[in-house]
Parts: sequence; C-alpha cells; structure tokens
Amino acid sequence: MNGSLRILYHIVVIILSAAIALSLPYTAGFIAKKFLDFWSLIENEKIFLVSIEIVCAMLLIFIFNYLGRSWKNRKLANTAKRAGLSIAPSGKGLFTQKRFKRFKEKQGIARDMMVIGSTGSRTFVDPKGDLHEVIKNCREAKIMLLNPNSEGASIRASGIPEPDITTDHFKEQIKKSIDFLKKLNDVRRNVKMKLYIDVPFLKLTILGDYIWVQHYHAGLDVRVMPEYVFEHSRNSSGFYTLFYQYFMSRWNDPGIPEYDFDTEELVYRNKTGNEIKREKFTLTRDDGFLASTN
Repeated sequence: MNGSLRILYHIVVIILSAAIALSLPYTAGFIAKKFLDFWSLIENEKIFLVSIEIVCAMLLIFIFNYLGRSWKNRKLANTAKRAGLSIAPSGKGLFTQKRFKRFKEKQGIARDMMVIGSTGSRTFVDPKGDLHEVIKNCREAKIMLLNPNSEGASIRASGIPEPDITTDHFKEQIKKSIDFLKKLNDVRRNVKMKLYIDVPFLKLTILGDYIWVQHYHAGLDVRVMPEYVFEHSRNSSGFYTLFYQYFMSRWNDPGIPEYDFDTEELVYRNKTGNEIKREKFTLTRDDGFLASTN
C-alpha cells in the first residue's frame, strides 16, 4: 500500500510539472499582451509614472533596511550562540514567567540542583516559586544563602527602597528557607546548604545543561532584573563554564561554612574537605529570628 501511494504521488507530480511547463508559453504571452495594453494607457501619464517611481524607491529603501537589520541581527545571534546564551527574554510577563518555571521543572527532574541566592523564600519555599517543585524532584541540591546575621544581609535588605523590605523581614525570609530545607533534608537527605556573609552579587540556578543568571543590582529587587539562560556546549568560550566555575569556587571556599541540619551548627572545612571547626547556630524564638553563637 505504501509503495502504491508513493508511485501515485510521483505520477501526480510529473503530470502537474508537465502541465505547468506546457502552459508557460500561453501564460507568458497572455501576461505580455496585457502588460503592453496597460503600458499603452499609462506611458504618457507623468503623474502616474512619478508615483510608481516613488513607490518603487520606498520599497527598495525598506528592503535594503530590512536586509541590513537582518544581517546585524544574524551577527548578534551568532555572537550570543558562541557565548552560550540560550534565552534572553525582553520582558517579565506572566507568560514568560510560567514558561521559565515549566522549563526549570523539566530540567530539574533527577538532576543536581545548584543555587546561589539571597533568602530563597520566593524561589523554593513559596509553592508558586520557580524551584519549589524542582527541589523536591532533584537528585541532590546545593544551596547557598545569606547568613541572616551577616553585614551583607543587612546591606542588601536596607538597600532595597521598598517599605515592606526591612532587615527583620529579610531575616524572617531566610529563617523560613532554612526551616524548609531542614524539613526536606530530614526526609530525603539530599540537601546541602551553605551560608555566605558578603553582599549578594549574582543569583545563579544550575540545572543540568542550563544556568539561569540574574544580577543583584543595588537598590533594586532582583525580580525586576532580567534573567538570562546559558546552555552548556562543547564550545569552551561559552559563559556556562564561567558561571559553573564561579559557583564551584564559592561552594568550595573554606570561608563559607556548611549548615549541619542535624546539629544546627556551621561547619568549616579546609580546601581538602576536612572539618576544622564548628559554630553553634541556634534558632531563638525571643525575637522570631535566627542567631548564631560561637
């Protein structure tokens, strides 16, 4: 049956090609005759000819400008491709956010998840957050958040000119994230968390072959900043490798302690991974926030 249909398809194509070829002389003659009749009517109409000339000039300008922009856009696209840039949305609309969330959930299934953030509350604690489902389905999670008692946390919170963002509110968000990760780790035992003390610089999310990057701009909420996606490729000049190495250098920094969910302590390790000291990190309920004691 498939063979018969293929033969019939080729026969129909040959017949149509022959019909078109045989009709070309008559078609060309008809078009030429009509054109000559039309030209005999307008050849002395100067206004009409000038109008045609203007229209043709405008069309040529439009075509050449379009070709020039297309060439420049193609060069920019090739540059972005060499840099590993996969997605660079022009807006932060609802549709774009939902598409990013679905994409992250797809990439995070049974893969390692690595994140550098500030509080993490809106990212994975909130059920509507982009990584709320991802962190539940990933193979292993490595999370880096701000130490709520550090100077960096205070600077970041006070630098956002919104009345609802205060230092206390900022600390409460970090507290919720730590509690959420602790409960998750009690069940799955696949979550590691470290607390850094400096002012946030980049928000990174690494899922498989893709990295999401946002910049913590001073005085602005990170939600208003564009989010770029870089894809891993064999091209060593891509930015995926750069951002991945940035995360690993931060993660392996001996000055950034790991939070022990079982003992609620900050564990400091040397460059070889051996433990060198611990600091107690207790949850105090007097003011509702976290406090660490040596």
